[in-house]
Amino acid sequence: MGLFQWLRGLFGFGDAAPESSAQPHSPSSSRASDSNRATPAARPPRKRRRPARLKPLRFKPPRKVGGRTTLPKDRGYRFARPSVTGGWLDLSQGGDASRLERYSLPVFKIPEQLAKWLEIPLGQLGWLVHRFDDEHRAADEKSAHYFYRWIDKRAGGKRLIEAPKVKLKGVQWKILDGILRKVPAHPAAHGFVTGRSISTNAVPHVGQRVVLQLDLENFYPSVSLNRVVAIFRSLGYCREAAIWLGRLTTTTLPASMTATFGRGPEIHPYRGRRLPQGAPTSPALANLSAFVLDLRLSGLARTFGANYTRYADDLTFSGDAVFLKSLAVFIPLVKQIVRDERFLINRRKWRVLRNNQRQTVAGVVVNTRTNVARKDYDRLKATLTNCVRRGASTQNHDRHERYASHLLGRIAHVAHLNPARGEKLRVLYDQIDWNK
Repeated sequence: MGLFQWLRGLFGFGDAAPESSAQPHSPSSSRASDSNRATPAARPPRKRRRPARLKPLRFKPPRKVGGRTTLPKDRGYRFARPSVTGGWLDLSQGGDASRLERYSLPVFKIPEQLAKWLEIPLGQLGWLVHRFDDEHRAADEKSAHYFYRWIDKRAGGKRLIEAPKVKLKGVQWKILDGILRKVPAHPAAHGFVTGRSISTNAVPHVGQRVVLQLDLENFYPSVSLNRVVAIFRSLGYCREAAIWLGRLTTTTLPASMTATFGRGPEIHPYRGRRLPQGAPTSPALANLSAFVLDLRLSGLARTFGANYTRYADDLTFSGDAVFLKSLAVFIPLVKQIVRDERFLINRRKWRVLRNNQRQTVAGVVVNTRTNVARKDYDRLKATLTNCVRRGASTQNHDRHERYASHLLGRIAHVAHLNPARGEKLRVLYDQIDWNK
């Protein structure tokens, strides 16, 4: 038997004949046998297996039988949410009563109890969070619970100010006084904290060899609804109460505004549901959302022998000559911590100020003692002088409704940092004729 025939038989293309039985054949029979060997035996077709597909756990509305839904009638409490299994979710369980008691916070688990604490009807509570609107958001500015105004940033660009309307503003003040003000902020946070000010923020950095300043970009818009809900959960509230409190203190743009402005860089930070800049609850919630950030940055500064404070979105570090030499290692660590805590550093607004130049912390000069900047003092003095000579109405370029109170506030700020300069400005203020 030849090698070729043996291989054909080995791979199933015909049986190889044994050598002992090999006999000469006629040409016709030889051609028939060759054709049979060339044709492989037919095999049954293999069935292809379909790949296994996992059913997505998406929420589907309950099936309708005879035009009616099959959800059970007993939902537990008003405004309960349907579950994927066709029942009702009970999010009023859980919570930590010991934490609520530690901070002397009010106790409520369901919307009815929250509405009772806020002293408003349950329907109005649902209306304030757009519970009855599509996607839980306002359709236009008229139906929204905020006034919207764009203002220019000093470094360029626009900032959206969202001031709550009367009814929502009253609810937010209730949440601020009854809950948020009872929870202490980190000791390094000085902005919008009782007993702390722009002056206390600057004092730790007086007389230092170097001052490092960084700025958080889009501080309020970066605090999303999920983070706010997590804050209320950490205070001891159940999921249901935390979600309602989170929706009362956050906002999203009406559908008409997002359609008008599109996806431009100005409106991008405001597209999701986040803290509004202009609500009374936003500063306290922003401080609590940055608590872990303050904790980590203060620990890092202590490791390098430096000082750390934060006033709203302004981060300030200061230290001696040794700290100055370690900035090449220190700054990347700060940026890494900020990213880990889901904030962003504004690359255009960070500075390293040595003691041979004017060092300012949130507008306060800290070279030798806390003081107001000379140019700010001269500008305010010129404004008051023009008010005396030409009348206050000629200097109200920004159209403040209470211009006298506005000037008094600026004078008080100067007097707090430098009493002698504040006294000189007060003398000019008393000479203004408000009837001009």
